[in-house]
Amino acid sequence: MCNTQPELRRYLNAFQAWMLHKEGRTLDLIDESIVDSCIISEVSRSIEVALLCVQKSPEDRPKMSNVVLMFSSDIVLPQPKEPGFFTERDLSNDSSSTIKHETSSVNELTSTLLEAR
Repeated sequence: MCNTQPELRRYLNAFQAWMLHKEGRTLDLIDESIVDSCIISEVSRSIEVALLCVQKSPEDRPKMSNVVLMFSSDIVLPQPKEPGFFTERDLSNDSSSTIKHETSSVNELTSTLLEAR
């Protein structure tokens, strides 16, 4: 279960991309304003590699050395499986986390703001 609005949006975007890919409609993800100025095969491959990198099971995700190989060669890519995210981990007790937790109302709804280092 997603804990924040941006996290939910990222999951839905990845899930939508995966569903379009499964339907053979990967190119529907390309914004119409840039479709004429990009190399379609490169964009399509980038989307496929990205989908492999966000698969639910970490064991299914490619290693970075394989990702580099996927971009630098024409090897056949495996079909990506359903995407997943780190929603089970409780970051509230992680002392190394740079995430700020703020309670914004009395109904105990928590909003999480992510900040870059």
